[in-house]
Amino acid sequence: MPFVAHRVFGWRPVEITAEWGLRTVPQGMAHSLCNTLVCPRCGAFFCDIRFSDEQLGRLYAGYRDAEYVALREHYEPGYAAVNAVLTKAVRYTDLVEAFLLPHVQLPVDLLDWGGDTGANSPFKQHHRRWDIFDISGAAPVVGARAVSRSEAEQGGYSLVVCSQVLEHVSWPLLVLREMVGVMDEQTVLYVELPHEALIREGARLPEQKRHWHEHVNFFTRRAIEEMVVRVGLEILAFRDDNYVSIGDRRGYLFQVALRKAPA
Repeated sequence: MPFVAHRVFGWRPVEITAEWGLRTVPQGMAHSLCNTLVCPRCGAFFCDIRFSDEQLGRLYAGYRDAEYVALREHYEPGYAAVNAVLTKAVRYTDLVEAFLLPHVQLPVDLLDWGGDTGANSPFKQHHRRWDIFDISGAAPVVGARAVSRSEAEQGGYSLVVCSQVLEHVSWPLLVLREMVGVMDEQTVLYVELPHEALIREGARLPEQKRHWHEHVNFFTRRAIEEMVVRVGLEILAFRDDNYVSIGDRRGYLFQVALRKAPA
């Protein structure tokens, strides 16, 4: 999408007009192209462009700040109003806490990986420690503490949360491995992902996904199951049927509670 192409690469859409003097290239808007790929084994969809850490930094540094919103509003009129809703805490935290309660003991020592400000962290009222690791640089909400990767790697967490993150990153398997590195045998990892409508509808062909925005990975249940096993995790609980409000939209979630598998 043009907002992402501009923010990450500095690529702007252009209009090809008669003044260009091109004989065989049609006139009209020229946008950045990419390819949609589908894994024949697990059915996951993903974009062929994989952003580097530096490029991801350009996309998400200052996430939803004034500069971000202004550029996105330029390409997507009406986004500023949407952003005002998205920056508020989600309304389904109670569902997350209910899903996790059978597997954690309160109060928790919590690390929210990719948690932005921490506004959507579970167990905000039931924690001993509440750390946020995020590349956006956003100031955490009251009660939370922003930590560096090296600080997070010191571990000691009873719960690690990775909510609505892996669909954004280029190498989700590597990010999962990084999180496993801060866990001990008793740590519970909560992974939350959108159960995209395209996946729920059983799409199988690349032509059924025609544009890519911030979500560069669309997961299936099988993709998630195979991915977590590859990094040495076992599934404690799995849900894909919670239908929730996220900003001005509604959609289904994948919710997975995980722990390190026995050696």
